[in-house]
Amino acid sequence: MSRQAPGSDHDTQVDFGFTRVRVEEKQGLVDDVFSAVASRYDLMNDLMSAGLHRIWKDVLVGMVGPSKNRDFSHLDVAGGTGDVAFRIAEAGGPRTAVTVADINAAMLAVGQEWAEKRRLDHQVDFVEANAEALPFADKSFDAYTIAFGIRNVPRRQKALQEAYRVLKRGGRFLCLEFSDVDVPVMDSVYRSYSFTAIPAMGKAITGDGEPYRYLVESIAQFPPADEFREEIAAAGFHRASYTKLTGGVAAIHSGWKL
Repeated sequence: MSRQAPGSDHDTQVDFGFTRVRVEEKQGLVDDVFSAVASRYDLMNDLMSAGLHRIWKDVLVGMVGPSKNRDFSHLDVAGGTGDVAFRIAEAGGPRTAVTVADINAAMLAVGQEWAEKRRLDHQVDFVEANAEALPFADKSFDAYTIAFGIRNVPRRQKALQEAYRVLKRGGRFLCLEFSDVDVPVMDSVYRSYSFTAIPAMGKAITGDGEPYRYLVESIAQFPPADEFREEIAAAGFHRASYTKLTGGVAAIHSGWKL
């Protein structure tokens, strides 16, 4: 199946899982998916990845490297439940301020509730915002993360350009996303597990397996790591690179605004 050219508005259709939809329709469909899974999103991440997503996110936070000795302003996009944001806030200490931007109000509500329970609401702010048109000034943040969110953005290249715009000079873009498995045999096992076990788990836990079927399909449709690295470079980032995790099940992509 052919993919939309990244960021192109000439082709009015994009992938929504294995289905082609009009570009202006995708965001609403994605919102429906995440509204349906918001309350169990983090639990399902544990089940789907056998807890590995926690290790991957720890690696991501280590690459952000917030300093406890200076003010540090961080933006976490598509991070509604706050899972990554809380880790960064705790790693950086009180001089680190984290803004979570997510287009889905249900996910943000979960994150805000968790922030209050963890007493991090003074350090982590939640903003309803679109990754393709962020409501922040140029050069506002020291670092930008997006974890398992970029594949749900209708116009990926616009989101990457916005990431570049809001970062300060010397700022770093980091994206944790599922990737192309590059270990023989493991790739077929992983694909079989994804398309059978994950929707079944979703149905058992949340009562509806269809949102998880979309999530699995969206992973399959995401470009290989080399292609996504080129998209990051095309948005203006220098030293675009990636690090594969767990045999390529996931990857952390990096770029610098120099």
